[in-house]
Amino acid sequence: MKVLVLNCGSSSIKYQLFNMTDTSVLARGLVDKIGMNGASLTNNRDDGDKVRLEGEIIDHQQGIEYVLGVITSSEHGSIKEISEIKAVGHRVVHGAEKFNSSVFIDNAVIDQMENCVELAPLHNPPNLKGIYAMKALLPEVPQCGVFDTAFHQTMPDYAYMYALPYSLYKKYGVRRYGFHGASHRYVSKKSAEILGEKYEDLKIISCHLGNGASIAAIKNGKSVDTSMGLTPVEGLMMGTRVGDVDAGALSFIMNKEEIGVAQLSTIMNKQSGILGVSGVSSDMREVENAVKEGNERAALSLKMYNYRVKKYIGSYAAAMGGVDVIIFTGGVGENGIDARAEMVSDLEFMGVKMDLEKNNVRGKDAIVSTDDSSCKIIVIPTDEELVIAQDTMEILESMEK
Repeated sequence: MKVLVLNCGSSSIKYQLFNMTDTSVLARGLVDKIGMNGASLTNNRDDGDKVRLEGEIIDHQQGIEYVLGVITSSEHGSIKEISEIKAVGHRVVHGAEKFNSSVFIDNAVIDQMENCVELAPLHNPPNLKGIYAMKALLPEVPQCGVFDTAFHQTMPDYAYMYALPYSLYKKYGVRRYGFHGASHRYVSKKSAEILGEKYEDLKIISCHLGNGASIAAIKNGKSVDTSMGLTPVEGLMMGTRVGDVDAGALSFIMNKEEIGVAQLSTIMNKQSGILGVSGVSSDMREVENAVKEGNERAALSLKMYNYRVKKYIGSYAAAMGGVDVIIFTGGVGENGIDARAEMVSDLEFMGVKMDLEKNNVRGKDAIVSTDDSSCKIIVIPTDEELVIAQDTMEILESMEK
């Protein structure tokens, strides 16, 4: 059975085509700069074949048409007929309180997704564009939605509520939701498999560290707290997002700079974080190179980033009454050798001991703690697309029973 997984951004479409018989990836690729000059489609086949196509791509539907064309083409395709695609799984960022699990997408579900747009105006509209496009192009193929927020719906109310007037929660759903749910779910379950432990018996801190970053506290198989909030802005310092900040500082800035909400949102989402502090880039590799050249602001940005991760690790260990496993995933988590070491330094009092030699690893599953560390530190490359494909399969199989 073939399942196509789509992750639609505002001007991009990431995709993977799975053969669910053995969960192998037949093709993966990216449609980039939709609606802009220089639009392109890059497709990678499982046998190493790679092609990049450039041309006008006016919208998501046209982009998906091109994807379907290339994966069935005689020269670069992975399947012979579109009919081989039996289902499509979509990443959907925000499901609010309406969705606590992945769902089969019908018109009623689409209506509910549209009602969530105001909570994720940057992410949910392009997610929906992918759904609309597939509905138009392959109307008979079932679609399923996998929500970033769903995994965190097990958080207790005292963890997800803000100390704002309760009426704002009742009227607008203002509360912590959390994101990167598919990633946190995948790596936390994988950690239990690697260690040969029961998932439900572990206290896990999962650190998804990339351009967007979040940490989740997972106790007995359930998310009990997470760093991102109503939106993906809260929590850790990120590539371009501010993370935790005094709300009073925001109103102060608006007053001093004489700017409105839209301009403040741009500052918080696109001009802050590693980029804003370093003045160099949001890319860790470029910032690290700047540090080597003596750039003090770049060095400060990395110290801030690592310190905030460590602070969350400590607070979540306290919240869960201990920690058995710390996971590093995402681009920085999987490849940041020095960053990982700094993030767990001086945590020996919690039983966290890193083996610096074992930590010299990038992009693969590895236990990097010492043999006598009571808390295991593990690097696990995430696979959100596989989670989406597996959930899609489970939904279809349950519907057929």
